[in-house]
Amino acid sequence: MAAYRRKLFAVGLSCAASLMSRSSCQSSRRLAVLPTLLRKNWMSLSVTGALCAVPFIQKPEHLTHEDLVRRASSLVTDSANTYLSQTTLALLDSFSGYIKAINSLVTIHKRYVASISKLTSEEEDAIWQVILRQRQEVIDRRNDCKRFESCWMTAINLSKLAAEAAFNAGADQASVTAQNSLQLTQSQVEHVQQQMLEAERQLKDSKAEDSERLQNALSTAMEDEDVPDAYLRED
Repeated sequence: MAAYRRKLFAVGLSCAASLMSRSSCQSSRRLAVLPTLLRKNWMSLSVTGALCAVPFIQKPEHLTHEDLVRRASSLVTDSANTYLSQTTLALLDSFSGYIKAINSLVTIHKRYVASISKLTSEEEDAIWQVILRQRQEVIDRRNDCKRFESCWMTAINLSKLAAEAAFNAGADQASVTAQNSLQLTQSQVEHVQQQMLEAERQLKDSKAEDSERLQNALSTAMEDEDVPDAYLRED
């Protein structure tokens, strides 16, 4: 009985190995056919040595060079619109953070000025430590705005070029979409920029960054171990 079971087990292993080998051969044949199937629906274009694949619903032989250029220009406008949307979001968020930091600094400074006669020297020094740190927050946020604004301007220029390319290629809808995105994002940024300019005006009027007391505090803080050098300089 044991010998019979071993024989059955050996036969089972042999069958399994045969099935696996057959399945592997079938899979290999399917993989070999796959590139042929893909070539029926994709056309490879070589541009300055780079290889890209563009999907088409129609057969490649039915497409003219004008069709290919028009489709490619639509892809360019889609990518440009995506980059513009992301950089616009980053810029608007940086503007909002900057405005919030300015408002906090102005508020703290106003409270300090209003209560200066009631403060002890220790309390005054403690408040100025807070003001110094909030001033650094304003500086950091301002630098963020400059960095993202540079990215946004690049995105604006790319979108303008993409819209022009789509128009010249006959992709009118893609060109119109790109131009509408440009107008919308520029309007949004201009609106928040006005709020930022108003916040900066209030900051200047409050003298929270330019007061003589602040300059003295900065000089003193340079020798204070509790205030890192990063709080004392603006990039």
